[in-house]
Amino acid sequence: MKVVGSVIARLGSKRLNYKNLLPYKGVPLVVRALNKMVEFKSFDQIVVSTDSELIARTCMELSGVAVLRRPPELALDTTPSIPVFQHIVDHFPCDVHLNYNCNFPECPIMVFEQAIDLACRHDESLSVPYAVWAQTSKCLKDYGDPFNITAKKFDAQGVFATDIHTMDDLLSVHRSHQPELAW
Repeated sequence: MKVVGSVIARLGSKRLNYKNLLPYKGVPLVVRALNKMVEFKSFDQIVVSTDSELIARTCMELSGVAVLRRPPELALDTTPSIPVFQHIVDHFPCDVHLNYNCNFPECPIMVFEQAIDLACRHDESLSVPYAVWAQTSKCLKDYGDPFNITAKKFDAQGVFATDIHTMDDLLSVHRSHQPELAW
């Protein structure tokens, strides 16, 4: 079984500019997510999908990570994730695709294993909180309405529930996972 892991990272963010490049524990969110995927060691390929040359250059020298340029029509604020996943699988064919949302920097890699297992049994799985989303290639190929998600949801133990969209969110995750700042 061939498994492709991905991180989708646009440069634009309405609420937090350059969010995917902001550091968490000293490492850009997108790089931290990709490194966590490399650590898992069960992906046949890891891909970062981006519309940004800056993000591409930030990630291009990571060992075992391919950079896929996302076309402008798949990089809009209104673009759902499913067409982006389909674009990834068109370029990196696989049996199962797993996306890790770098907005959740505290996520144990065992959640990847759970998501892949459930996707193999149910065609699609989604962790709660929404850090990890996996689908079979058949599911992606035949996906109907990308806003009507029918994934088998599962409780993802150890995922910190804050989905980073603002500076306050990012600081909240830092404060919860680092010692007090003496200043």
